[in-house]
Amino acid sequence: MSETRPILRLGSRGSPLALAQAEAAKARLGETHPELAAEGAVEIVVVKTTGDKQQKRRLAEIGGKGLFTKELEDALFDGRIDVAVHSMKDVPTWLPEGLSIPAILEREDPRDAWFSSKGDSVAALPEGAVVGTASMRRQAQVLAQRPDLKVVNFRGNLQTRLRKLGDGEVDATMLALAGLRRMGMADKATAVLSTDELLPAVGQGAIGLEVRADDARAHDLVAAVTHAPSALRVNAERACLDVLDGSCRTPIGVLAEFGEDGKNAAKVRLRALVAAPDGSRVWRAERAGAAEQAESLARDAGAELRKAAGEAFFEALADIF
Repeated sequence: MSETRPILRLGSRGSPLALAQAEAAKARLGETHPELAAEGAVEIVVVKTTGDKQQKRRLAEIGGKGLFTKELEDALFDGRIDVAVHSMKDVPTWLPEGLSIPAILEREDPRDAWFSSKGDSVAALPEGAVVGTASMRRQAQVLAQRPDLKVVNFRGNLQTRLRKLGDGEVDATMLALAGLRRMGMADKATAVLSTDELLPAVGQGAIGLEVRADDARAHDLVAAVTHAPSALRVNAERACLDVLDGSCRTPIGVLAEFGEDGKNAAKVRLRALVAAPDGSRVWRAERAGAAEQAESLARDAGAELRKAAGEAFFEALADIF
């Protein structure tokens, strides 16, 4: 008796969080397409990425955020999977030719969660406390507020980082609130940092579904599940990143939101920042306007920041790594 091939194969990293996101994508596809709700119709294929294998060094030192997507994209190209499931904050500014992201699922809360027994915020930590993070964005914003703190490289999946924190390797750390919520662990956070205190990463909290541009079948199945308001926000943030030529080497935070109360989808507000890794300099820009102009507003904000920081700043960061 021959096995029935799945209608759709979703590629995912193997961490518990990545698999939870893949399951969320699978469920959403099943809700939209009845044929994909049947048992065995959608298969989740685990693909180990370089970013998962290299746990001791900063991403900026070993090639940047593409380390979490390259092997998944290779699996797309060679036909092992039909769809790659990504955390959008891990997706490089530019996609390889021949690939596209036709769907962004409904975005979770993009804020950062704070973990510490020494204080409920960056400001509350004792002098000289040690903060663990692998994110240049988080490092720069923490040091901009508290240059007396020590920031150390701190990687591993969610469970590993919480264990290290509990073992006293650091006094505090930060994780994306969205991941905690998807894992049912949001209650473990000491506090949730406001976006005024720590501006999130581009696309943080959003799941993207990537396909081969020439695979019309997968494209159409996936495109039907996109959440348009979330896609608008994430694409605006990525437009700003595009202008900034952003990578893991550059501490960048960008957040697009709807209206003053977050609910008026006709208006968008975008905030962006670029910072020196040691927090000694921070440049900020903000734009607001009609939602249909979101990407244009974002590119304008990015241009302002690039001019303010100067080309020498970006060149120096590239030389460091």
